[in-house]
Parts: sequence; structure tokens; C-alpha cells
Amino acid sequence: MRAFIFPGQGAQTVGMGRALAERWPEARAVFDEVDEALGEKLSALIWDGDQATLTLTANAQPALMATSIAALRALEAEGISIADASYVAGHSLGEYSALCAAGALTLSDTARLLRLRGQAMQEAVPVGEGAMAAILGLDFATVDQIAREAAGEEVCQAANDNDPAQVVISGHVAAVERAAALAKERGAKRALMLPVSAPFHSTLMQHAATVMAEALAAVDIQPPAVPLVANVRAEAVTEPGAIRRLLVEQVTGSVRWRESVLWMGEAGVTEFWEIGAGKTLCGMVRRILPEASCRNFGQPEDIEALRA
Repeated sequence: MRAFIFPGQGAQTVGMGRALAERWPEARAVFDEVDEALGEKLSALIWDGDQATLTLTANAQPALMATSIAALRALEAEGISIADASYVAGHSLGEYSALCAAGALTLSDTARLLRLRGQAMQEAVPVGEGAMAAILGLDFATVDQIAREAAGEEVCQAANDNDPAQVVISGHVAAVERAAALAKERGAKRALMLPVSAPFHSTLMQHAATVMAEALAAVDIQPPAVPLVANVRAEAVTEPGAIRRLLVEQVTGSVRWRESVLWMGEAGVTEFWEIGAGKTLCGMVRRILPEASCRNFGQPEDIEALRA
């Protein structure tokens, strides 16, 4: 069994998807439709802009989604379809890419939702008040306890359970710094403050959750062609109402990626295809399920290799 998985923020690079668009008209059409949906040339920023502007949350989220769907359209042109997957899943914003890939959301709606999501997340907390840090070498339960202890009267949460030795925490700057120091005292190999502009996947994102609840209520969501393994539940869902609720919960809830990959492994998935920019998710999959295989599909040569 195979799962298609879609990357999240951090994988963005200037130039991503350009080679796909030049090789496959179907991939180019994705960027054209996203440009039209947003009323701007996001493709120009993706291919010829500067990294700092592309990394802004409101740009990175629809840009990464567009690149993933362009890669999927290139795969489809080579005879691979969503029907070749048993499950789809995505890391944070990648969940929207997964839903678009599975036909639950239209491409235009997905682009607009992610632009709004990025804007709302940035607006939720003034710049400089929130932070995130990656804790390496401790398991989720240990980091979760450290975050709770460090919070005090502030917010500090375990935000991303990425793999057995990488957990990301999120919250107020001082609380996250306290947690990072405490993690080192308790044996973490490293505790790295991340270069992000907001404390994603924490209760400080409640404003963004409210904005997304209103936006998602107005968008048509169809049953996905294959089940979505949802971030906040770490199990498969197909009912549109449940998907809508979980997308709202995801804004303030933890990304349970390690558990999601384990769930898919227990369901029989032995092969993961990371579709879009970067190779981050394959690295995580290999640490979570060493016996599973993972391939990346973000460049023409990745897709053309399937012919062999």
C-alpha cells in the first residue's frame, strides 16, 4: 500500500516547481490557476522572487501547495493518479495540499484558503511575542511535560510531534526559551530556536482558528477520493463535516505527524511518496518507520525515473 504525503512550511525555495511547469503543461496550468485565484502573479515570486518574501507565511503556504499539486499533475500525465494511493496526508499546510490532491477542495479554493490562513496566523500574535523551537533527542511525552512546566502564566505547547527524536514547541518567547533551556538540562541533544514569524499550532493562534472557521464554513468540501489521515487525530477521515472541523482544530492543535505515519504503517502502508518541494517528510518517515520506503517527487527527473 502507498500513501501520498505533502510537505509543510519550511520546504519553500525560490525556483521550486519551475522545471515541472516547463516540462508539463498540466503543471504549468496549476500555477496559472493559483495566480488567477489570488489575483496576483504568485508564480513570479516563486520562480524569480527573493527567499525572504517567499518565506512570508501568506506567500509560502499557497506557494508550497501549488508546487505539490503541480508535481501531482505531472505524475498524472505519466499515468499515476490519486487512485494509486490508499491514503493522503500532509504536514500542517500540507493537509490542504492533500485535500486538494484528493479532490475534496478545488485548487482555487485551496489557494485562497491558504492565503487567508497565512495572513490570519501572522496577524494572530504581534511580531516578537511568539516563538518556536525544535527539541532534538527527547520523545514527545518528555517534551510535552517540559513545555507545561515552562509555561507558567504564559503559553508553551508541544506543537509538532515530527518523529521519535524531534518535537517542536510553540508559545510566548520567554516560555519557549525557558522550555528550551530545561530540555537541555534533561538531556536534549539540541534545542534550536526556529526562524519563524509566529507561534504556530498553539492556543495563541485562536484568532486564526476563528478566521478559518468562518472561511471553511463558506467553502464546499467533497468526500476525498482516498481517506485523509488528519494531523490532529492521527487517523483517517472522509466525512466533509469532520474534515472542516479538524482543519479548524489544526490551527491551534498539535501536528501529530509521528503518530499519523505509525497509523498508516499499521494500516498496511509500506511506501510513502512525498509530493512537492523538499525531502523533509521522507527523512521523518525513515526515522519513524525504518522498514518503509519513501520517494520524493518534486523534480522532473524524479517523475521520469518512474518509466524505468
